[in-house]
Amino acid sequence: MSAPAREPLGRFDVVAVATSAGGVQALSALLGALPADFPVPVLIVQHLDPRHDTTLADILDRRSALRVKLADAGEHAEPGTAYIAPPDRHLLIGADGVLSLSDRPRTQFVRPAADLLFESVADAYGARAVVCVLTGSGRDGAAGVVAAKTRGGTVIVEDPETAAFAGMPHAAVRSEHVDHVLALADIPTALHDLLVATRP
Repeated sequence: MSAPAREPLGRFDVVAVATSAGGVQALSALLGALPADFPVPVLIVQHLDPRHDTTLADILDRRSALRVKLADAGEHAEPGTAYIAPPDRHLLIGADGVLSLSDRPRTQFVRPAADLLFESVADAYGARAVVCVLTGSGRDGAAGVVAAKTRGGTVIVEDPETAAFAGMPHAAVRSEHVDHVLALADIPTALHDLLVATRP
């Protein structure tokens, strides 16, 4: 049974993050700078080898004050927790805040795909969503950025000039649907200003 939808607590209710090559270091830096009482859930797509289990959640959990875990189908996304898409499963969220996992075909040659996560966040939360594209090769995330921005969301992209791998950030910037292009070290501050400083 789905959890009841919650009344919005602030201007934003969810953050979705996408990364690929170079992502472990980028996620360590980003999550490591967020406080344990971060007011919204963080949903993460990191492109992973589908043939193997991953210890990424355990690694990041040790490096962050947030709780970090692999997402489970049917669980309700909670503030102060980061949920990572499992290998070879798309991560989606509904308007009730309940997570789902999908075996739908690959998008941009990958599963999990940032595009599908961002699109589901845009559909569920509209202007109350923040999406972030970090280091990575390829174009995954660019279409999702357009979906998020078109529905009123806020888009942050790691500066391609300083990203370890510029493909995903470049593709997102070229979409022309980006609000902020920032060095990785500046993204936690931007999230704080958007999500913490604006809450009642």
